[in-house]
Amino acid sequence: MKNRLKTLRAERGWSQTELAERLQVSRQTVNAIENERYDPSLPLAFQIARTFGLPIEDIFEAP
Repeated sequence: MKNRLKTLRAERGWSQTELAERLQVSRQTVNAIENERYDPSLPLAFQIARTFGLPIEDIFEAP
């Protein structure tokens, strides 16, 4: 699933580790989502949206 996670994270100056801590997941999970190797669960996707203060549609786009 395409996403803007890397761009949004960079705009805020957060490292993958910092974002992972905010989401309570591993840095490897953040990396896999950013590189589109892993699609987050729906609860995690909503948690990501809340963390960035954006609608989920502004972060993820269906193929």
